[in-house]
Amino acid sequence: MRVTGGKAKGTQLKTLSGRSIRPTTNVVRGAIFSLLENTTNSWCRALDLYAGSGALGIEALSRKAEWVDFVDHREKCCGIIKYNLGKTGLLHKAHIYCRSVTKAVSFLHNNYDVVFVDPPYSDPSTGNLLINLANSKLVGENSTIIVCHANRFPLNPNYDGLHLVKQRRYGDTFISMYQKED
Repeated sequence: MRVTGGKAKGTQLKTLSGRSIRPTTNVVRGAIFSLLENTTNSWCRALDLYAGSGALGIEALSRKAEWVDFVDHREKCCGIIKYNLGKTGLLHKAHIYCRSVTKAVSFLHNNYDVVFVDPPYSDPSTGNLLINLANSKLVGENSTIIVCHANRFPLNPNYDGLHLVKQRRYGDTFISMYQKED
C-alpha cells in the first residue's frame, strides 16, 4: 500500500499482516480525497478513527492537513501508525491514541474539519458512532465525516443532524460523506 498523493506520494506504508485488518485500497483512498478536494473547503485538522495502518490520516497529512489525531485500540496498529508517520516524515503533525474509538470520542474535545471512520466491515455499530459524533464537540458546522463501510450494513441518510451528502460504491466498499445540516 502506497500514499497516493501529496508530499509523501509513493511512500510504501507498512500494514498489519493477516486478515485482522482490511486496509483501504489505493483506489478507494484516491476516491475519498477526490471527493474531499471537490466538496470541502478546509481539512486542516483531521481525526482518523479505526486508523489501522494510518493510511487515511497519512494521506490527509501528505496532501494538505496540518494535524491528524489517530485512534486505534490495537497496540500493534498504534506501532505501525507511528512507524508509517516516521517513514513519511509526518510524525510531528500527529498524535496517536491507543484507545477504543468509543473512549476517544468521549474525551477528545477538538473540533475536526474531517473525520475518517473506517471500522471493520463486520462491525454493525457504525450508526451508533455517527449519532455519538453528531452530538459531540468533535463535529462542527463545517465538519465532514467520511465513512467506509460494506453494503451489508447500509447507513441511514440522517443521524441526529448529520446528513448524507454523497455516496460512492467501489466493489464491496461504500464511501458515505456526511455533514452537519444547516
